[in-house]
Amino acid sequence: MVKEEVLNKVKEVMDASSCYEGLKTICGDYLKAVGTEKEKAAADVLKKELKADVNSIDEVIPFFESEEGEKVLGKDTAAHLAAAAKEAKEKGVKYCICPACTAGGWLLDHESEF
Repeated sequence: MVKEEVLNKVKEVMDASSCYEGLKTICGDYLKAVGTEKEKAAADVLKKELKADVNSIDEVIPFFESEEGEKVLGKDTAAHLAAAAKEAKEKGVKYCICPACTAGGWLLDHESEF
């Protein structure tokens, strides 16, 4: 049976404002499949998508510091996120600090549990 913490993390990914619609749908499909014969297939799809979508801390810092990051996020927000991401990296965080990547990274670290 799927551990409650895994289900909670999938819901966190799905509910995160930083999660794009395609991943939200895949999370919802997985949650609907839990306890059915479709669960393993849905878990495999979710794991594959998380591996494609969850960014590392080393990927997001350059984005936050870039002109593109400033355009997308605004100069102040991009600077704040860059500083926060650098601080997180110093503390050993390996995934992007947005809510979707934080929960998605946890799931990747525990993928054998679902």
